[in-house]
Amino acid sequence: MGIGAQQSLRVTHAKNFINGRWVESASGKSVERRNPANLEELVGVIPLSTREETRAAARAAAEAFPAWRATPAPLRGRIIANVAAIMTARKDELAAVLTREEGKTLKDSRGEIQRSINVLEFMAGESRRMGGETLPSELPNNFCYTVKHALGVVACITPWNFPVAIPVWKIAPALVAGNTVVFKPSTLTPFTAMKVVEWFAEAGLPDGVLNLVVGPGGEVGDELVANPAVKAVSFTGSNEIGSRLYAQGAERLLKCQCEMGGKNPLVVLEDADLALAVE
Repeated sequence: MGIGAQQSLRVTHAKNFINGRWVESASGKSVERRNPANLEELVGVIPLSTREETRAAARAAAEAFPAWRATPAPLRGRIIANVAAIMTARKDELAAVLTREEGKTLKDSRGEIQRSINVLEFMAGESRRMGGETLPSELPNNFCYTVKHALGVVACITPWNFPVAIPVWKIAPALVAGNTVVFKPSTLTPFTAMKVVEWFAEAGLPDGVLNLVVGPGGEVGDELVANPAVKAVSFTGSNEIGSRLYAQGAERLLKCQCEMGGKNPLVVLEDADLALAVE
């Protein structure tokens, strides 16, 4: 399904992307998203997807994993490079969606997208640097070495404030390493997430390798942490949710990566150029 620049500027209904298909949620529950710069403008309607829909995404990712893991890493990296090329060519299209839905200025949206492109380019190169190590052994005639293996299904749970950059930071490394992904974006920025996932699919990802489920953390996020098909979770969000997620994952020895409660202070000293500091 192509979302397209024109369609993205109309009121739309967010959809899930499961096993290579855009599908409507059957939950019957939804919330509205309005343009934060103009609350009179309805951007779209966001479904509150269910646990069963999340399980379907996890199953699709698990089924796609063996073939994706067997794909040579440089070929996986080539697809990530294709995503970078698509995002570069259509940067303004994505910036318009991001600004309308999330509220950044267009200048800041373009800056975030450029950073995402840089990450994609870097990770495409990493696909050729994924070797193991050889190690000296204390025993004669023994050869010691390490080989890196993909984990399996990785859940990526992201916030609203950087709805392109943070997902790309999580999804691209996971895919290059041979993992498959279930992506849960914030319900405040699902249309930006849909555009990002659309371009990953357009770049050549096989069905099921990247899946998108839109919905609340208490339903979708909780299922991702509890689902036995999911082998790792990368989360960015609040201390409260992240701490709970980490504790829940620890019960089944789930690999959890949590970025929580970050602050970005800026100290302006007396001798500063105040106009530049404000900018």
